[in-house]
Formats: sequence, C-alpha cells, structure tokens
Amino acid sequence: MCDSHKNPHASAKKARRGIALEHGAAHARDHQRWSRRSFLHLTGMAGLGSMLIGKLPVFAAGSLSLNAALTQAPGDRVLVLIRLKGGNDGLNTIVPLYDYDTYANLRPTLRIPESDAITLTDEAALAPWLSDLYSLWGEGQMRVVQGVGYPDQNLSHFRSSDIWATASDADEQLHAGWLGRYFDGLYPDFLFNPPPQPPAIQIGSLGSLTFLNADNVSLAMAVTDPDQLFELAQTGQMYDLNDLPDCHYGAQLGYVRAVANSTFIYAEAIKTAWEASSTQATYDDTPLGQQLALVARLIKGNLGARVYMVELDGFDTHANQPDWHPQLLTDLGKSVRAFFDDLEAGGWHDKVLAMTHSEFGRRPEENGSSGTDHGAAAPLMLFGPGLNGHGLAGTAPSLTDLDDAGNLKFHTDFRSVYATVLEYWLCVDGATVDNVLGYPFERLYELGLDCAVTATTQPAATTALRHRAVPQGDGSFLIEFELPRAGHVRLSVHDLLGRRLETREGWFGAGSQQVRIMTSAPRIAAAAYVYTIHYEGRTWSGKLARVR
Repeated sequence: MCDSHKNPHASAKKARRGIALEHGAAHARDHQRWSRRSFLHLTGMAGLGSMLIGKLPVFAAGSLSLNAALTQAPGDRVLVLIRLKGGNDGLNTIVPLYDYDTYANLRPTLRIPESDAITLTDEAALAPWLSDLYSLWGEGQMRVVQGVGYPDQNLSHFRSSDIWATASDADEQLHAGWLGRYFDGLYPDFLFNPPPQPPAIQIGSLGSLTFLNADNVSLAMAVTDPDQLFELAQTGQMYDLNDLPDCHYGAQLGYVRAVANSTFIYAEAIKTAWEASSTQATYDDTPLGQQLALVARLIKGNLGARVYMVELDGFDTHANQPDWHPQLLTDLGKSVRAFFDDLEAGGWHDKVLAMTHSEFGRRPEENGSSGTDHGAAAPLMLFGPGLNGHGLAGTAPSLTDLDDAGNLKFHTDFRSVYATVLEYWLCVDGATVDNVLGYPFERLYELGLDCAVTATTQPAATTALRHRAVPQGDGSFLIEFELPRAGHVRLSVHDLLGRRLETREGWFGAGSQQVRIMTSAPRIAAAAYVYTIHYEGRTWSGKLARVR
C-alpha cells in the first residue's frame, strides 16, 4: 500500500508489461519493413533518386504541381519542414513544469533537473541542449504547439510516418502526400509541361510520402556536385525517349526515363541559385547544420521553391537516451539558430517559416534500458518572424490521465497545424485546404500567422473554365466544359510521356460543351492519360483513368 502511495503509477506497470513485450517484437518487425522501403528508394527501385549539391543529397519533389499552385498565392513565403525521424521524446524537449513532480517520478534517471531547464513560461521549459533556441523565443520567433498527435496512434514508425505524410486517418490508407495531393490536380501534365522553378526541395526522408502525387511520381537523379548539375543542364535530358522497345516493357521504361529526365530541367536553376548566394552564418558540421546551410543558400539565391524538407535522424531512443538525445537536440538548436541568422543576413528571414515534426512522441515512463519506448502526443515547434511573437498553443497533455498503453493523450490534431500553415502562411484558399485534408480541421489562430493579403498583392482575376472527364461504358470519355464566351478550342489527349494520342479542334459557342474522346492507344506509360483544353491563350488540364 505504501509503495503504491509513493508511486501512483506502480500499479499500472504490471498491466503494461505484456504490452511492452509485444511492443518490442512489433518494433523489430517495423524496422525490418522500414529498412526494406528505404533500400528500395536508395536503389532507385521505388521511383526516386537524388541529386547531390554541396555533397548533400537533394530531392526535387516533382509531379506535384506545387509551384503552379503556390505561385497563384501572393508573396514569396517559404515553408521549411524539419523532420525529426524516429519519434522525438517531447517531454525531454519541452519540459512539463506544470506537473514536474509526476514527470520526475516517471523518469527517475532520465528526467532533466528543473534547475537545468530553461524556463519559457510557468508551464514549460526548454531542454538545456536547446539553449540556442531561447534567443529565438526572446525575439518573438518561436512558438510551441503542445500535445500534438492523432486519434488511435499506430505506434509504428512506418505507418505513423505515412499518416503524418499523407494526413490520413489511422485506419485510412492514402498513397499521395498532403502537399502532393493538393497540387496534383493543377498540373497533371507535369512530366511534359513542368513549371519553370522546382516545386519543392527535399533532403533526406527518402521514404516519406509527403510530396508524392497519386501516380507515385517524384523527380530526382544523382550527381556529385553543382558542376555536374550544370553539365546535365546543357542537354536537359539524359535518357532517350524515342529508342524504346515496342512492347509493354518499353512503355514502362519510357515512363521511368521521362521521370528521371524531368529532374534535369531544374539542374541549371539550382546551380544558378547556389552560385548567386553565399553562406553568411556559422553552421556546425552536423547532419542538420549542413542541410539547413544548403537550404538557406538556395532560398537566398532565389531558387523559387516554396517548400523544403530536411531530416535529422536518430530519435528512436529505446536505449541509452542520455547519450544520444542531447546530441540531437544540440544539433537542432544550433542549426535552426544559424539558419535564421543566415537568412536574416540575406534579407530573407521574415519570408521563411520552419516547423518540426516527428511520427510520434515517447512514452512518459522510462524503460529499463535507460530509454523511452514509442509514445503518442508530443510538442511541435515553429520558428520565424512570421509567428509575430512567442508562446504556447494547444493544451498540455496530462501526465496522470494516460491511455491504455500508458501514453499521453493528444489534444491538437496535427492536421490542424497543417491547415493553419497552408492557409495563414502559404495563403492557400481555406476551402481548398479543407478539401485536400478531407475535413475542416480547426485553425490555430494562437500561432500568430497572418496571410495579410492586400488588394495590391492578390493575383489578377482570370477567366475560370469548369471541366471534367466522364467515363463511358464503351471505354471512351466525354470531356465536358463550359465556355464563358464563344471561341476556338483545341482539346488534346496525351499519355504521361507527353505523346499526343488524339486532338479535337474547332470553334465552340458559349455555354456547356461535350467532346467524346477514345483511349485506345496500344502503348501506355502509366495508369492515366492527360487531357488539355486550350482556349483564349490558356490551358486547363485533367486526368483520365485508364480503361481496362
């Protein structure tokens, strides 16, 4: 009785012991699955590759139509996603001063002494290894969202990473990322009609689905340095799309080659941005430091990408957490501080918002290996002058009211953070955000973000053209569109290599129109066709699902 009184969580330990044993076996299986997928990506077998610039792997996330959509939004704001891979321990990142005694009791050897923690508010403190971030807090450039997670936390690295990348429910399997899904509809013909700037730049995170579209297409090829990028840019193409076998294999080979070739259209732009800027801060020679140094240089060189993603790996701290977690947080703090110093020196700091995310937090109770096991809710940090101040957002999770697995209960859905950033930082229309995320998630106004669109910065109004493809029972499609005025229309159908299969052209009157097209070409490169409607000097595109 006395032991239970001294430690109210002792009675729950025995009940959770069986869960922990099963967790260990599941954790091993999960890492095997994760390693297999990483291997496929690294060997190029999953449709991804990389470019190297400054001796770092750079992934140009393509077929997303990201640039096309974002450039319709006003301004030149940039979002930088910092992925803390492995499941960051939130309680040893943002120390819970609101219930420090319970925290210390749950972590007799792992707790951060209250005297060492850097106080932010009466409720929360920074881990001492994040001391470099305290100046950002004092300058009004840092906010913390508490208790972030999602319903029915999966606790698998592989699955939970996919959930964060696709913004899906725990019981929903999506294959397109939350950013890739949004922009895919605006540029379905990306492979043969790409935007002038790379849509997004991704460093690391090979297995992340964040930027993939529904066709699982991403653009990246490996080169060793900026000089090789420049050499590739001279031709703009490495693989021949004409000399292909006239068979199913040839069609698929051509598709893969087209994806690879599309990467090189941005080689010269990346090299130009790299050479147009310089590093104006001191970064440590650490994984995250070197990635953010590269990103800062590309941003200051006016590359034009609106989203970047970098990665810091190693947060799966089941054992020896005191040896590893402080090093990781030190890298995070020093690198983010140097990043914003660098941007400020180039006049870009007020245009950039950085945000951390991780697939889950850690269990509040330490394990027997001087570490912490997979958990649920965890804090998420944002940085940048656009936050208009510092502060805590969301509700801090209780350390005594835990779920059945002994994990923290979340209070803020991570998709609310996504929705807020999309609408109030990147200035994406709110209704569009709701449609992409599948639900009107609550906006976190306490983050201080403000799109602040004025009449002078809004894009000029353009003529809208409503259109859709309606499949018919005989394998054909009806392309329905509505013209605001009579005019000449050219409707073309291509495969995803850009090869034109059919064209319909003529003068159409104002109002609703229909054009029947067939999809009977013998060679197809992917599971979809693209149709384009040319009218009054503009082009609208859509996809046709392949008829089997």
